[in-house]
Amino acid sequence: MTVTFNHTIIASKDRHESAQFYRDLLELPEAPSWGPFINIQLTDGVLIQFAEPPVEIQMQHYAFLIDDELFDRAYQRLCDGHIEHWADPQMRRPGETNTEHGGRGVYFKDPAGHAIELITRPYL
Repeated sequence: MTVTFNHTIIASKDRHESAQFYRDLLELPEAPSWGPFINIQLTDGVLIQFAEPPVEIQMQHYAFLIDDELFDRAYQRLCDGHIEHWADPQMRRPGETNTEHGGRGVYFKDPAGHAIELITRPYL
């Protein structure tokens, strides 16, 4: 069997709010949820589970590879929602996107404060 990525848990302040944020931004349908998790499922079957752990949430980085058309729509949602965003992970180019690695990219924070990256071309 080859190795594939199956699922991850993203710590959230409000699991419902975080899941809805990603569903709206990335145009994902609802997925079955259970126990302490609110789930979303990506097109390739990877499950992202949102939970509210009883600890201080440390910022993590999550990057999503999306097509150009979804990037346009997601970027417009960021702008329409007045969500602060940057062209770079150092947050020195606010309100911009980048054109590195032959595609486009943008960085922003989700409702729990995690650093999120949307890119249209893989790095490798």
